Amino acid sequence: MSEPKEVEHEITVPAPAAEVYRLIADVANWPRIFPPTIYVDHLERSGNEELIGIWATANGEAKNWTSRRVLDPEGLRITFRQTVSTPPVASMGGSWIIESAGEGSARVRLLHDYTAVGDDPAGLAWIDEAVDRNSRSELAALQKNVELATAGAELTFSFEDTVRVDGAAKDLYDFVNEADRWSERLPHVATVRLTEDTPGLQTLEMDTRAKDGSTHTTRSYRVCLDGRKIAYKQTTLPALMNLHTGHWTFRETDEGTFASSQHTVVLRPENIAKILGPEAGVAEAREYVQGALSTNSRATLNHAKAYAEARR
Repeated sequence: MSEPKEVEHEITVPAPAAEVYRLIADVANWPRIFPPTIYVDHLERSGNEELIGIWATANGEAKNWTSRRVLDPEGLRITFRQTVSTPPVASMGGSWIIESAGEGSARVRLLHDYTAVGDDPAGLAWIDEAVDRNSRSELAALQKNVELATAGAELTFSFEDTVRVDGAAKDLYDFVNEADRWSERLPHVATVRLTEDTPGLQTLEMDTRAKDGSTHTTRSYRVCLDGRKIAYKQTTLPALMNLHTGHWTFRETDEGTFASSQHTVVLRPENIAKILGPEAGVAEAREYVQGALSTNSRATLNHAKAYAEARR
């Protein structure tokens, strides 16, 4: 195997270095900050080391891999190394290095080293393009979103709907997992297009009916985790949203079985007046978006409940 190829990308962002490090170090922020990232799951944690599962797009394809990270909060440095890679990647590692750039700004350097399976030139070219595309996308998004993440708290909100079910968590999970059957099972879904080339990693596109009878198309990537959770990131967004991520969870407890739908939304303030009228503000937009999302979530939860209870 040849020596790893090494590349570096960098950008300056309008936030203190310590704050930028904190945002990158906490992987729960990644789907919100980095467009390619669909979902990140902690698999192990010990001190400043952690093992994480990452699901993200690369050159328009959904991929997943496992990485080990070492956090250095004093040095403002994070090193990473994939422990399980997806072809054509044979090995991949690198570092985030955050340095003060003065006047409340930070210089962010993103380093990668990688090899291709079998040193295949076509595979290496694919990795070159994916690393360059994702690095530029991630750094540009970091520059754009760090201000929103640190100062736009009122634009970001989360909420959850939950139902109690007299049935099995597995049946609830199956109902949500089998989204290709939603047009048969859910009145508000007109058509569905679901692909799952990698088990547990889905691309879901569907046409949903609104209360006024109109339909709108949404597209999401979904990560299906062992019957317990389905996480997603919406990539085709309505005009009022800059971001929409969420997850479905299914759990059996001593008090009963529960199914929940959680949403995290970042509003697009420049479109509020255009969509809701000149008198509307952030509060009205939050209420409108939460109402629309909750209506569909509750409908899906209640149909999943009926499905699970019928199978007892």
